[in-house]
Amino acid sequence: MTTQDIQIRGEALVAAALAKDAKAAHRHTDFFVFGRHIDEGIPYWERAVEAGDIWSHYTLARYRKIRGDRQAADALYREWAEFDAGCAYGLGVLLREDGNTGEAAEWFRRGWENGRHLDCKIELGKLMAAEGRCAEASAFLMSDVELGDIAVYRWSQLFDSFEEVIDRVAADLDIAEADGDGEAAAKAARGLVELNEHFADYPGIADEVEELYRQASGLSAEAGMYYAIFLTDTGREECWPEAIELFLRAREAGVPQAATLLGNKFEQRGHLAEAERAHLLAVEAGEEQPQWNLGMLCLRLGRYDEAEHWFGQFGEDEEAVQQLARIAALRGGGPRTADEPDFLLLPGLRERAEAGDAEAGYAYASMLNDWGGKNARYLLPWMEPAARAGNSDAAYDVAQLYARLRRFTDRDTWHRVAAEAGDHHSCHHMGWLSDYHHDYQESERWYVRAAGLGSRLDSMLAGKLMVQRGAYAEAEPYLRRAWEEGDDHDAFRTETAGYYGVALRHLGRLDEAMDLLTIADERWYEDVRSRYNTDDLDVLARMIDPEKELEALDEAMEAEDDQE
Repeated sequence: MTTQDIQIRGEALVAAALAKDAKAAHRHTDFFVFGRHIDEGIPYWERAVEAGDIWSHYTLARYRKIRGDRQAADALYREWAEFDAGCAYGLGVLLREDGNTGEAAEWFRRGWENGRHLDCKIELGKLMAAEGRCAEASAFLMSDVELGDIAVYRWSQLFDSFEEVIDRVAADLDIAEADGDGEAAAKAARGLVELNEHFADYPGIADEVEELYRQASGLSAEAGMYYAIFLTDTGREECWPEAIELFLRAREAGVPQAATLLGNKFEQRGHLAEAERAHLLAVEAGEEQPQWNLGMLCLRLGRYDEAEHWFGQFGEDEEAVQQLARIAALRGGGPRTADEPDFLLLPGLRERAEAGDAEAGYAYASMLNDWGGKNARYLLPWMEPAARAGNSDAAYDVAQLYARLRRFTDRDTWHRVAAEAGDHHSCHHMGWLSDYHHDYQESERWYVRAAGLGSRLDSMLAGKLMVQRGAYAEAEPYLRRAWEEGDDHDAFRTETAGYYGVALRHLGRLDEAMDLLTIADERWYEDVRSRYNTDDLDVLARMIDPEKELEALDEAMEAEDDQE
C-alpha cells in the first residue's frame, strides 16, 4: 500500500463526509481500520468529523480512547450519541468504565430504544445486575427478543443462575433455622462460595449474599467463618473487627482452618504478633500448615532458631530442606531474596508512612504484597501515594492490584502512567492492550519501547508486528536479539523462529531461514497456534504459516539454483 493510495482513500473519505454520503464515508473508513492504517487514518477522520460524519466521530473516538485520550473520546461520542446508537454505546461504555453508571445506563437505554443496538441492551442488563436487580435484568434481556438476538441468552442465564443460588441458599437456611440445625446452615453457607468470582463485576448481589451469611452465622460458627472470609475479601475496612470476632468464634468452636485463616489475614495486614498467635492456636489444634506459616514468619523476622524448629517438623520434605539451607546461608551473612522481606522493618515503615512518607508506604505495602490479590484492597491506600508521586515501580504494582480487583480501567490508567515513566512490564501491557483492540501500530510502538528496556519477549513481539506489515529489515534486529539471547526454555521460542525465518527469507538469507522455519514448522500448532483465540479471525489471518513459508522458501532456493 503506497502513500499515494492512502492519500487517495483519505481524500475520498473527506469528500464523502462533505457530501453527506454516509455509506461511502463508512466504506473509506473501513479501508483504514481493516487495513490497520490507524496512524494514517486519524488526520482524515479529524477532517471528516469537522464535516459532520457520524461514523468518523465513532471511529476517531474509539481510537482516542484506546490511545489514552478519554476526554477527547467522550466529547466525540457526545456529539452524536443522541442520534446514533453506536455513539450512545461508546459513550455508555466510557462512562461505565469511569464509574458513572447512572449516566451510562441512560445512554445504553437510548441506544437500545432508539436504535435497537443489542450491545446497549446487554450492557444495560449488566448494570441492572450489578445493582443486584438480577431477576429484572434477566427479564429485560429476554423481552422484545428477535431472531438474531442470541447474545442476550448467555447473560440472562448467568443472572438467572445468581438468583437460583440465592433462592436455594435462602430456602435451605430457613429450614436450618426452623430445625436449629447448625450443620445444615454451614452447608447452605458453603453454597454461596460459587458466587465469589462475580462480586467484583456485580457488587449488588453481595448485599443479598451478606444477609444470608449473617443469618447462617447466627446458627453456625463454621458459617461465621465463611462470613468472615466474605467480609475480608469484599467488605469495607470497618468490617475488619467483626471478621476477627467471627474467626475467633469459629476457632473456639473447633472449626478447622479458622485460626490459620485468621493468621493469614493478620499477616496480610502486617499485624505480625497477632498472626503468630493465631498460627500457634492452629498448631495447638493439630493443624500442619500453620507450622510452615510460622517458619516463614520467623524467617522473615530473623528468628532463625525458631524458623529451623518449624521447618524441621516437615522432615525430609524438599521445600523444607531448601528453607533450612536458606537459613544457614542467612546466618552466614548471605543476602535476603525478594520473597524473604525483613519484617522487622515493618513497624518503622508504617510509622513513617502514617506521617506522610509515600516511599515508606510503598515499601511497607510491597513487603506485605502476596501477589495473590487477597490483600489488594488493603494495600492500595499504602501504595498509591508513591505512584502518584512518580514512582514507576509503585505505579506498576498499583496497576497489578487493580487488576486483581477487576477494576480494569484503573489498571490500564496506572499501567500507562508506569509505561510512560519507563517500566518495561507496563510498556508490555500497553502493547498487549493495543494489540487486543487491533491497533497494531500503537502496539508496535509500545513493544519497541519495552524491547529497548530489555525485554526479549517484547523484542519478538515488535519484530513479529513488523514482519506482518512487511517491514522485514526493521524486524531483523529485534527478532535476531530475541533468538540469539533466548533459549529453548522461552515459551515464545517457536514463534520467534517462525517470524525470524520469514524476515530472513525476504531479506535473501535463505539458508538461515530454512533452519529457523524448519524448527518453527515442527511445533507451530502446539507452541503457537494453540495459544491464540481461535475465534479471533483477524489474529489468525495475520499469523504466518511455517509450512507455506517453507514451500515459498523451497521455490526461492530452486530459483536461486537455476540462476547459478
